[in-house]
Amino acid sequence: MTEAVSRVDPGLTEPLLAKRTSRHWLIAAFLTTTIVALPVLSVIFLAFFPEENIWPHLLDTTLPRYLSTTLQLMLGVGALTLVIGLSSAWAVTMCEFPGRRFFEWAMLLPFAVPAYVIAYVYTSLLDYAGPVQRNLRDWFGWENAGDYWFPEIRSLEGAILMIGLVLYPYVYLLARAAFLEQSPSLFAVSRSLGHSALSTFFRVVLPIARPAVAVGLSLVLMETLNDFGTVDFFAVQTLTAGLFDTWMNLGNLGGAAQIATTMLIFVVILVTLERYSRRRQQQFAARDNRDPIQRFTMSTPRQFACLAVCAVPVLFGFLIPGFTLGLYAWEYFGESWNTDFIQNTLNSLFLSGTAALTTLLIGITLAYSRRLHDTKGMQVLMRLSSLGYAMPGAVLAVGVIVPLAGFDNWLDSLARDVFGVSTGLLLSGSTFALVFAYTVRFLAVSAGSVESALQKITPSMDMASRSLGHTPGKTLVRVHLPMLRGTLMTAALVVFVDCMKELPATLILRPFNFETLATYVYQFASDERLYHSALPALIIVLAGIIPIILMSRSISNTRTMG
Repeated sequence: MTEAVSRVDPGLTEPLLAKRTSRHWLIAAFLTTTIVALPVLSVIFLAFFPEENIWPHLLDTTLPRYLSTTLQLMLGVGALTLVIGLSSAWAVTMCEFPGRRFFEWAMLLPFAVPAYVIAYVYTSLLDYAGPVQRNLRDWFGWENAGDYWFPEIRSLEGAILMIGLVLYPYVYLLARAAFLEQSPSLFAVSRSLGHSALSTFFRVVLPIARPAVAVGLSLVLMETLNDFGTVDFFAVQTLTAGLFDTWMNLGNLGGAAQIATTMLIFVVILVTLERYSRRRQQQFAARDNRDPIQRFTMSTPRQFACLAVCAVPVLFGFLIPGFTLGLYAWEYFGESWNTDFIQNTLNSLFLSGTAALTTLLIGITLAYSRRLHDTKGMQVLMRLSSLGYAMPGAVLAVGVIVPLAGFDNWLDSLARDVFGVSTGLLLSGSTFALVFAYTVRFLAVSAGSVESALQKITPSMDMASRSLGHTPGKTLVRVHLPMLRGTLMTAALVVFVDCMKELPATLILRPFNFETLATYVYQFASDERLYHSALPALIIVLAGIIPIILMSRSISNTRTMG
């Protein structure tokens, strides 16, 4: 009897061991999500319990102006990106014109240029002392600014234009993907009923693509809310600029947290409106949504109109800034290429690489935990882990510094009492704070990519691996990760580039005498040394082109082109 039981024991303990191992993944996901959500909770707590409550003062003085300017900026950028993104996506998807294949991927190129970089470039070109106004004065004989009128680039309207030129790819990207997924029979039926191409777009195509467009627009508005470099350089007083001013100039962290909470309310409203707009829409793939697209044939003037719709954003959003940066970088290469530039480049590579690897590991943990435990609780954890992506960088910096500084102060006090020594700022005063902030902000990119890729792997692969005696961990390493290699590389690359461009969180959390390429560019621009910022800005732009090509290919491959 004992012998028989001993023979059965291994078979009985194996499922229990597998279940216990699977539970470990759930615990890891819960702990990770708790840490990631900590900055949000810290901001809210500090806003309601500040050391010095200046909320009444903010309400009576600066906050209404911050709110008004922020709303105007978001409305302006939203309208501009909608017009550019929708018109260009429709043109390259459904219209045949010269250069269409080039513009399919070229429309994404402004994505590689941070908004603050393009603001610096056009300021150097269009300012009073810039080459454009200088040549106008030489040609027409004008002697000073009073002799002529020229639009002011450093204004709210200028900020709307600069930010809109680099953010419209959000709308273009998702709108084009939605257009590619639609059935050609819908266009044929609409045209057979006598509707023109433009009428078909507004009556048939746009209503179906509305959910994707709403997502793209919400991302645009959140990135607009996050922008600091452009609004600071143009002296536009938004909530982000007010947060920096309250914290850095007034030294009031509680007031900064209160402004940050106001920004969080904006984010919640945006996300809620985006989901509300598509609450009753449920779409299914059409049977012919992989058939070749029959594009509209148009007259020559309309072909040139499509060409202009696509060429103008690429020209002003990428070609002119890229050419200008390249020219300045070449002209001032000897002065720009120095030990500071090399060190700051290494700093950016180290931080971005570390954050990309960290977000990838955590993203794999969360996505695989969701695969093992596909419950409502796990779905909530996945949503909470994605909160950081919706948080503006300045808000995230406030949320990160509060718990880390609290831990540092507690540890320092403990070390003084027990050992008589001071530990200093171990976390909040180091690069750990930056990596932590980057990880929280861009975790949604890696976790979402891995989760969507894992959903495409049939569960029978897991069952086969488990039947061979592999634990969930071994199944992940030996089965899933080799199949996810391309997805993992793409996700890591996108996070890497996003970290290279991140400015607000880096400005607040960087250690003393520590610069990245983004802060290096900002420092030169703040000192009106725009020419010297060209080389580091060019490196940031070039780094962003690689994921753009990957994204364009992935979208184009979703449909066989006719």
